[in-house]
Amino acid sequence: MFEPFSLAHFLGMAMAAALVIAIVAFRKRLRATTANRNARYALVAVLVSCELSLQVWYGITDNWGLYSLPFQLCSIMMWLSALLLLTRNHKLYEITFFLGVMGALQALLTPNLDVTFPQFRYFHFFIAHSAIVGASVFLTVIEGYRPTVASVFRAIGWLHVLAIPAAITNSLAGTNFMFLARKPDTASMLDLLAPWPWYLLQLELVVLILCFGLLGIVRLIGSRSEYETNRS
Repeated sequence: MFEPFSLAHFLGMAMAAALVIAIVAFRKRLRATTANRNARYALVAVLVSCELSLQVWYGITDNWGLYSLPFQLCSIMMWLSALLLLTRNHKLYEITFFLGVMGALQALLTPNLDVTFPQFRYFHFFIAHSAIVGASVFLTVIEGYRPTVASVFRAIGWLHVLAIPAAITNSLAGTNFMFLARKPDTASMLDLLAPWPWYLLQLELVVLILCFGLLGIVRLIGSRSEYETNRS
């Protein structure tokens, strides 16, 4: 059984940290045409392989069900992040930067997992969420993409659009995509909020704060980097 903030948990979070650190550390090399393309395609392969391998695992273990549909936020972000890396579309970047990074970081900090190291779903979970963060970090650090205040609200708007099929499926099949029907069984930040359905309203404010927090971090780092460049 997975235990939050255990050695297995810290190992999983270290995977994500290592990927981000590698992108930042090798940013100059990754701006070269060939290295850039190879790195982007490698991340695409990881993202797509994670989702496809999970579906195969569901099938061969006879665990496939409606809950296997890719309606969780991070499942959607895996596909959109892969598409982002292939197309380098700025509108996709706005969505994956805020929704992907926010959702994946929350998942990494409070995993909704019932298995632990060294089982398949443990590795799938941490590799997939690390790659989601890595995709947006790559476009930010390597390609120079930047989120804006307007993109915060566009991303939140898309979050509500993506929630529609999840909510419909939840009401028809009793699933809990995007945790719209109930809180997760494992510990999460939702435990700090009111009971269902009131926590859904509180999440509107939480999402807004987190998105502006991410925007602030990027702007702060960008300003600091520009200042150091000017000084040198």
